[in-house]
Amino acid sequence: MLEGLKEKVYEANMLLPKYGLITFTWGNASEIDREKGLFVIKPSGVEYDKLSPDDMVVVDLDGNKVEGRYNPSSDTATHAVLYNAFEKVNGIVHTHSTWATSWAQAGRGIPCYGTTHADYLYGEVPCVRNLSKKEIDEGYEHNTGVLIADYFKENNIDPVAMPAVLCKNHGPFTWGKNALDAVHNAVVLDECAKMAALCEMINPNVMPAPKELQDKHYLRKHGPGAYYGQAEK
Repeated sequence: MLEGLKEKVYEANMLLPKYGLITFTWGNASEIDREKGLFVIKPSGVEYDKLSPDDMVVVDLDGNKVEGRYNPSSDTATHAVLYNAFEKVNGIVHTHSTWATSWAQAGRGIPCYGTTHADYLYGEVPCVRNLSKKEIDEGYEHNTGVLIADYFKENNIDPVAMPAVLCKNHGPFTWGKNALDAVHNAVVLDECAKMAALCEMINPNVMPAPKELQDKHYLRKHGPGAYYGQAEK
């Protein structure tokens, strides 16, 4: 079942250690087949060098395992909530990458200090609150997804324009049009987190880049009049 999607999700997961986004098994990537209402995700706690495409797990949008010899990632419920909430998102990545996780542990969003950030992430990367004890006890992973989805809805944040979030004292989630795109955004996020941290070290009084500069760089790549790169034929 979904053999082609398993291959794609496997390849996306293999990019996480390649780009230095994970240590040991601290991460996962998934991608959804919207027509079938199923998504494929990495199995829980299996070492990356022991994985194969056949080890990827198929689950439904309630987070129930449909196919696979392993249990799915412990973050499966979070992915399921986000797929249900963000209809234009088709791939999700969670890591504990060093720089983005450092901002999450500090409980701070990542300000947009320059055009590298603005090219991919529209505005400050938000950091959502801690879950309450009740929310943790009732369903930690599920409620992590609910918290993220509710924050974006309540603050009118477009998940396409802001394909990343930090969970306080935890780490980052990124997403995109597929699993590979979500990995790409995870790499960008960690680089921007690193740049922002170093920027504040160099100039503790630094201010975010002017909004007109942020708008120009984001919209020239992603807006209706985007002109960066080559037109698709």
